[in-house]
Amino acid sequence: MNRRHQFEFILLAAIWGASFLFMRVAAPEFGPVPLMLMRCGIGAAVLLPIAWARFGSARLVGRGREQGGRLFVAGLFNSAIPFVMFGFAALTLSAGFASILNASTPIFGALIGYVWLKERLTRWRVAGLLIGIGGVALLSWERASIREVDGVGLAVLAILVATFCYGIAGNYARKKLAGIEPLIVAAGSQVAATLVLVVPGVAQWPALPPSGAAWVSALVLGSVCTGLAYVLFFRLIAQVSASAALSVTFLIPVFGVLWGVLFLAESVDLAMIIGGALIVAGTALATGVLAAGDRLRRGARR
Repeated sequence: MNRRHQFEFILLAAIWGASFLFMRVAAPEFGPVPLMLMRCGIGAAVLLPIAWARFGSARLVGRGREQGGRLFVAGLFNSAIPFVMFGFAALTLSAGFASILNASTPIFGALIGYVWLKERLTRWRVAGLLIGIGGVALLSWERASIREVDGVGLAVLAILVATFCYGIAGNYARKKLAGIEPLIVAAGSQVAATLVLVVPGVAQWPALPPSGAAWVSALVLGSVCTGLAYVLFFRLIAQVSASAALSVTFLIPVFGVLWGVLFLAESVDLAMIIGGALIVAGTALATGVLAAGDRLRRGARR
């Protein structure tokens, strides 16, 4: 990466880390489904003109007609369901805690890839999965109580459902959407997610008008944390590499915790630090990042 790519990489991590802050502010006033309807709708409104300008109307519409079913599945599992789950969790969990649990996404991706796509799991990847799962368990052990309807247990479960959906979406994209332009996938999936959420979102629209802070959070969540973030993400994939862009996962919890502490006065305890470190280390092993780095160092010494 050159300096510009490094800046965009850090900026992307900061933006996606901030999404947990904005969800924490806006979800209690909008409700999870209306908020995520706005997020997907605004994200689609940002991405569609960019895709239109890059590919032209004929190609964009043609791709939408050809791949409508696949884009619908991508929108369902990569946006509609996980976004609502995160919105529900934001009613209870701190922004920092939620961002740390979100780092378990690649662990589910590796597990689903093994079961569905028959990807090989080395002993290091298996070790990473076990370490990451241990980190999730440590984070959730003292906080989660599934038996309490209003407890954090259901919120933790909602995030795990969301990260599981992300794991499905990532493997589905590799298997079914590999030949489609990533920007079209991003725009099309946001349109599909908006269509999925429009009826329940309108039906659950809050009776009391949300505050100005909630509106600003919702608008930034859709335009910056979804629209702009996808543009940065796919530009890094195109100009650097997919693996380098995906490694942003490791930085998101850092910014998620930082923004929560700075703007919401959230606290950080030892379990969050240790659990987060285990999840990030497990993710690095499960995705092969540490192994790849080790191979590069060995090659450099030869």
